[in-house]
Amino acid sequence: MNIGWDIESLILVTGIIGSTIGCILILRYNWKQYGLLLLTSAITGELLCYFFVTCGFYSFPYRLFPNISPMPFFLVLTMFPCLVLLGVCYSPISWKYKIPFYWIIVHLGMLFEVLSQTYTKVIKYGKYWDTWDSYTWWWLFLLIFELIGGILVSKEYRRPISEAIFRYGNLGWFILHFILIFTILLSGLYLGLKL
Repeated sequence: MNIGWDIESLILVTGIIGSTIGCILILRYNWKQYGLLLLTSAITGELLCYFFVTCGFYSFPYRLFPNISPMPFFLVLTMFPCLVLLGVCYSPISWKYKIPFYWIIVHLGMLFEVLSQTYTKVIKYGKYWDTWDSYTWWWLFLLIFELIGGILVSKEYRRPISEAIFRYGNLGWFILHFILIFTILLSGLYLGLKL
């Protein structure tokens, strides 16, 4: 076990604890339906991540438990299911508002991933992988599980955010645009520095 006073340990432990708490808070709405969604997304996330690592698309040089798995097993086991549960539970009903909702999740997730890839040993991209590949897979994973969640979780156990929040001039509209503009500007800066 590598836990020490470094940024990698802090990121991984904080991620595991935070996402576990998030999962527990959503499971209380209906532990059977959300539990099945959690289990399905956790297994899928682990298998996809293992496949990508095995193919050499990316690696995880620093792991809390390096002997268990070639990837941060417990972070993947909790983080992606937590994001799936959050999305299914709180995404607005209409797809024209679901997309901006997931846009926020994907952009914040990618911001975390790119910062981790650039400044830590949590994740390192391989020869045939870049931020665009990750961005695409984040979208695919979350939107596919939004559809699966629509089948597994009854409407009465979902807590969709009001669509009015995302309308022009409301708080959600400002938060959405701040996150999108901020992350797009940062991605432009990141690309400029890499060139």
